[in-house]
Amino acid sequence: MALSKEERRARVIDALNQARAMELFAITQYMNQHYNLDSMDYGELAAKMKLIAIDEMRHAEMFAERVKELGGEPTTSYEGDLKKGQDVRSIFPYDTQLEDDTIDVYSQFLLTCRDNGDPISAKLFETIIEEEQAHMNYFDNVGNHIETLGDTYLSKIAGTSASTGPSTKGFLISGGN
Repeated sequence: MALSKEERRARVIDALNQARAMELFAITQYMNQHYNLDSMDYGELAAKMKLIAIDEMRHAEMFAERVKELGGEPTTSYEGDLKKGQDVRSIFPYDTQLEDDTIDVYSQFLLTCRDNGDPISAKLFETIIEEEQAHMNYFDNVGNHIETLGDTYLSKIAGTSASTGPSTKGFLISGGN
C-alpha cells in the first residue's frame, strides 16, 4: 500500500530534524574545540574551527527553514556526547570521523527525501553533503600534518591569532579551505 502524502512528508521532516540535531551537536562540539584550541594557543586552528562551527549553524538553520516550509516543528535538541578537553592531536581525527559519519547519514537522508517525493529537500542534502566533505578534507589534512610533522607543525601555529576578523561568514563562505 502506498504511503499518503502526509506520511511521506512526515518521513522527510523526520530526516530533516535528525540532520538538524546532528548539526546542533556539531556546532556545540566545534565551538568547544574552538575554545580549547584557543586556550592551547593554537589560534589559527581555533579560528578555522569557529568558522566551521558557523557553517554548521547555517546548515542547522537551512534544515529548520525546510522543516517549517513542510509544516513541521524544527528540533532544538542535539544528539551525541560532547568530547571535552581533547588534546590537539586527537581533535582532528575525531572530527574527520564525525564528518565522514555525517556524510554517510546525510546520503541516506537524501535517498529518503527522493524516495518520498521531495526533490527540494534532497537538493538541500546534496548541497550540505558537499560542504561537509570540505570540512572533512580540512580536518583530515590538519590531522595528517599533525601526525606527519608533529611538533614542527604545531610550533608553527602556536601563538597565531584566533581572530576570525570583523565578519563571521563561516569557513566555506570566507574561502577558508
